[in-house]
Amino acid sequence: MLVLNQFTHKTTVTLLLSLLSFCLAMLLTPVYTYFAYKYKWWKRSRTHATTGEELKVISALRIKRTIPRMAGMVTIAAIAIVTIGLNLNRHQTWLPLAALIGGGALGLIDDAVNISGKGGKVAGLRAPLKFALITFVAALGAWFFYYKLGYNSVQIPFAGNLTVGWWLIPLFILVVVSTGNAVNISDGVDGLAGGLLATAYGTFGVIALFQHNYGIAGFCLTVVGALMSYLWFNIAPARFVMGDVGSFGLGTALGVVAMLTNTLLLLPIIGLVFVVEGGSSLLQISSKKLFHRKIFIAAPIHHHIEATGWPKTKITMRFWLLGQMFAILGLIVAFLGGYVK
Repeated sequence: MLVLNQFTHKTTVTLLLSLLSFCLAMLLTPVYTYFAYKYKWWKRSRTHATTGEELKVISALRIKRTIPRMAGMVTIAAIAIVTIGLNLNRHQTWLPLAALIGGGALGLIDDAVNISGKGGKVAGLRAPLKFALITFVAALGAWFFYYKLGYNSVQIPFAGNLTVGWWLIPLFILVVVSTGNAVNISDGVDGLAGGLLATAYGTFGVIALFQHNYGIAGFCLTVVGALMSYLWFNIAPARFVMGDVGSFGLGTALGVVAMLTNTLLLLPIIGLVFVVEGGSSLLQISSKKLFHRKIFIAAPIHHHIEATGWPKTKITMRFWLLGQMFAILGLIVAFLGGYVK
């Protein structure tokens, strides 16, 4: 009974953190909106792909509109304030918070370059520079994860922990960089990335609760609350977009949460839509470089589906549903595979 009461109490506190971050983000949004529209933080779309050719298909699909970016600043600010004020824990929340802020700082630089109009045809920082910077952020996190927190193994579903030692450092970097980029790539249709992120963080929050990792659970639900506020304004037609500050920050922190809960192998299940989005872009780039031909009409895959005639809202809602179904599958594997005791 005592254990049950403690679980109920901790769950209630976690839910209150989510509600608080939602309210705080709603209060901060008008401040952001005032400056965003006053100083015209308009999103400047890319005109050329990473491989150099003109993005004719994607340009034809775009709705001509002026819409501010960098709204992810509000989400990150709300999460950081709530976490620092009420849920700061060296073992459970330092690292995801640092990843959120570090990835967000990288995205903020990219957004600033985009808005200033100094990014050339790619409308932002060059891909190699962004990759190097996000890798640096991930490497710092990997060092803290291995040397300061003492993690050295990976949980294999239905089998148990596999000790990997220092190999956990490059694995951590790979996971965080891949997740950050996949979320960034997915942020291309109103509401898409925000809804998928809310589902993923909510799922990891449930897993963390049942692991009795209440600090991580609180962080995840704090993110969900802030994202609910963002989605209120981002559902089509979006009033603003999170920009790279939001997608990189939230993406890198999601990878860190998966590592901290030792659920690395659940991440590709819970975040399968992100995997498909990022994988489709990688396949498209690789095919064009190696075989000089495209696999998809446009990449990532949500643009390919859009080019076949699907409305943007239909893509968003169905991708959300897919994300939720795979989140349920991830929870099933978590409960049956030994991730939750």
